[in-house]
Amino acid sequence: MGVLRGHGLGVRAIGRMLGRAPSTISREVARNRCHATDGAYRPSKAQERTNGRRRRSRQVKHHSPELYAEIEAMLRCEQWSPEQIAGELAKAGAARISAMTIYRYVQADVRAGGTLKRELRHGRKRRRKRTPGLEKRGRLQGKPMIDSRPEAVERRDEPGHWEGDTVMGATGERACLLTLVERSTGLALVAKLAHRTTTAVNRAALHLIRTSGLPFQTITWDNGTEFHGYRALDEATGVQSYFAYPHRPWQRGSNENFNGLLRQYIPKRTSVARIRQSDCDALAHKLNTRPRKRYGYHTPIERYEQLRRVLHLGC
Repeated sequence: MGVLRGHGLGVRAIGRMLGRAPSTISREVARNRCHATDGAYRPSKAQERTNGRRRRSRQVKHHSPELYAEIEAMLRCEQWSPEQIAGELAKAGAARISAMTIYRYVQADVRAGGTLKRELRHGRKRRRKRTPGLEKRGRLQGKPMIDSRPEAVERRDEPGHWEGDTVMGATGERACLLTLVERSTGLALVAKLAHRTTTAVNRAALHLIRTSGLPFQTITWDNGTEFHGYRALDEATGVQSYFAYPHRPWQRGSNENFNGLLRQYIPKRTSVARIRQSDCDALAHKLNTRPRKRYGYHTPIERYEQLRRVLHLGC
């Protein structure tokens, strides 16, 4: 390119000859010309400067051991994901570190024989092929489906619209957990059920609705038979129930996501018989105080308070 410039060719002519855009040629000349002398573009000087830039760009800025100790504490004690840790540190102004850097730190710990990877949410999981078939659970005719929900539920701009499901423990075990997740804030409630029945679900849901102090307008349930007593719950609370379609978990995405977070503490095929309601409350609080990317790394509790203040000011 230096020879072509020496023959007086412009950036467009050079670009056509080299198969490059004129703007590429223009940036290369502006960045590497000899500004201190005659302003000419010299290939040898340009290559020297390019090599220097490449060397400097590969200088890794190491973070302090104290920062990595804090990150390790968040992984082990709070079980936050690397992305959540990076977002929280940036929000608090403590450090600027990428999630990928944290992942690399975890991998280095694994190579050194450490166990830090086990604290990651999917540290022990293996992928499996999902092959959904026909709906095998009992069907209930006439139940209100998700299509008939009010538009406000879809917008997620007001609290009070929930999604519900049960989380099973060991195979053949009667005990399970009921999870309710608020759509606009991600706030969750967890209840221990001695039996996976309509009576147990209604009793636990009624208790949560009446004692949580949170607004309840609608609940979108999974298609399990344990939710077929929804009419009695609706009449007792004034809450309107709806149902998602079978094999469409994305229709209750908030609830499915929370259940995945809960599985970090209660893996599949793990017994829940010894879990008490106080343990459920502690797990719900732990996840309700975990920063979420979709809320700008605010926690569900912080998101609920923000939304509540906005709605209060709008009244």
